[in-house]
Amino acid sequence: MASDSIVTAETIRDIIYVVRGQQVMLDFELAAIYGYTTKRFNEQVKNNVNKFAEDFRFQLTNEEWEILRSEKSTSSWGGRRYLPYAFTEQGIYMLMTVLRGELATQQSIALIRLFKQMKDVLLESRALSDQQNMSRLAIQTGDNTKMISELKEGLTNTQATLSEFMAGFGKSSPFGEEYLIMDGMTLEADVAYSRIYSLARKSVFVIDNYIGVKTLLHLRHVREDVEVTVFSDNLGKGLARVEFDDFCNEYPDVSIVFRRTDGAFHDRFVIIDYGTQNEHVFVCGASSKDAGQRTTVIIKSTLPELYHPMLSKLLNKSELTLK
Repeated sequence: MASDSIVTAETIRDIIYVVRGQQVMLDFELAAIYGYTTKRFNEQVKNNVNKFAEDFRFQLTNEEWEILRSEKSTSSWGGRRYLPYAFTEQGIYMLMTVLRGELATQQSIALIRLFKQMKDVLLESRALSDQQNMSRLAIQTGDNTKMISELKEGLTNTQATLSEFMAGFGKSSPFGEEYLIMDGMTLEADVAYSRIYSLARKSVFVIDNYIGVKTLLHLRHVREDVEVTVFSDNLGKGLARVEFDDFCNEYPDVSIVFRRTDGAFHDRFVIIDYGTQNEHVFVCGASSKDAGQRTTVIIKSTLPELYHPMLSKLLNKSELTLK
C-alpha cells in the first residue's frame, strides 16, 4: 500500500492477526500506513514509551513470529534484524496521540471509522437481549470511550477535523456524547470522573442512591490499591448483581463494597481520601448513572471538614446486598 493512500477496510483486514488471544497489528505494517520507515516509527513510540502499557504493545517471540510468517507466506516479511512489535487496539488508539502530521491525522480518523464499522457488524450479529450481555457491552464501550478521550487530547489539528472526529465517534456509543460542567469547563462525563478518581491515594466514597453500570464504569479509573465504598439504597431499576459480577470479572483490581444510606441523603457526593491531608469533597448535581445526560454541574467543596459528621454516620451503616 502506498504511504499516501488512505487505509481501507480491505487493507486492515489483511494485516490484523491474532497473537496471545488478541487481535493485533504489527509495527512495520502500521509504519507503512502512516508513511514512516519502521525504524522512525519505532523511534516515535520509544520517545513516548510511557504511553504504551504491556497490554497496548508487546514484542513478538521467535515462535510467534515464525508462526505468523508461515501463515502469511510472503517474502516481503524477510530481512528484519529485530522481532516486530504488536499493537493491540488500545495501543493503536494511543499511537494516534503520538504520530503527527496531516497524513497521520487522516489515517487515524480512517482507522477509527473502520474499527467502528467492524464492531458494528459484530454487534449486529450478536444477541443482546439479556441483561448480562448488555452490561458487558456497556463495560467494553466504557473502555473504548476512555481510549478515545485520550486520543482526542492528543490530536492537535484543525477544529474542523476534531469536530468531524468527535461526531463520528459519538454515534458508536449507546450512551452518546455526554458532557457535564466541572471547574468552569465543559467536559465529557467519563473524563470528569476520571480526573476526580485519579486523585485518590487511599479511598473513594460515592454517595448516590441511584446507581447503575455507568457508576461502575467511572470507578474503573481508580488505582488498584484504593478502596472504594459506594453508599446507596440502589433505588429505581438499580444496579443488578449480574452487572456487578461482570464488572468484577473485567476489572478484578478495583475493590468495591456497598453500604446503605437508609434514605438519609438526597444529594450526591464523591469523597476522596477521607480523613487525610489529600481529602477532597465533590458535590454532584446528578446521579453517576445519569452523568451528562442532562445539564449537570460538579462542584468541589472548599470546606471538606463540614461533611465529616455525615460521613462518620455513613460508615456505620449496614451492608447493601445487590440482587
